Amino acid sequence: MFELMLALDLRDELSAGELAELRWHLGVGPQPDTVRIVTEFPVVVEDEDGEFVIEDHPEPLLGQQGGGYKVGGALVSVLLRLQDAGQEGWALTSRQEIHPDDFERAGELLSWLAAKASERHRGSDGDVHLGWIRFYEEPWPAPLVVRDGAVVWPSWIRVRAVRWCDGGGDRGTDRGLAARGGGSDR
Repeated sequence: MFELMLALDLRDELSAGELAELRWHLGVGPQPDTVRIVTEFPVVVEDEDGEFVIEDHPEPLLGQQGGGYKVGGALVSVLLRLQDAGQEGWALTSRQEIHPDDFERAGELLSWLAAKASERHRGSDGDVHLGWIRFYEEPWPAPLVVRDGAVVWPSWIRVRAVRWCDGGGDRGTDRGLAARGGGSDR
């Protein structure tokens, strides 16, 4: 389990549909009729015949609210309209717990957020700094960066995720992250 912390400002160019979907992902609004930011939410379920099938079950990706399960403290997401000191746009802060199985879908949302982030979050190399990520047993977080439209998960995440999923965590022996290459520092 990982702690994901976002702190960024978004430009003032979000459409009403994008705002509605973002609010839903943050757990502060209803699910829109159509999702466009992250479009697939595959889940394996057992049907009435005992066969395993893949179904689409949309769920907010940054919508946890309340006490943290592994990381302690509060899980929360907030989106505020910036109106002071000549700033325009939106301020987003989120602190969530994320399982390695959710990295791919969360990465889609994070990449979208990076494309909408204000210039103050873009480094001279083009990287967009969104916040931090931390394995729940580690004392210090690592920067969370989007480069060339993709999240650059720290290389140690791959090792931590596999160890956690191999029996140290709550989801058994899922090796999905390792099988997909599980992140890269490029």
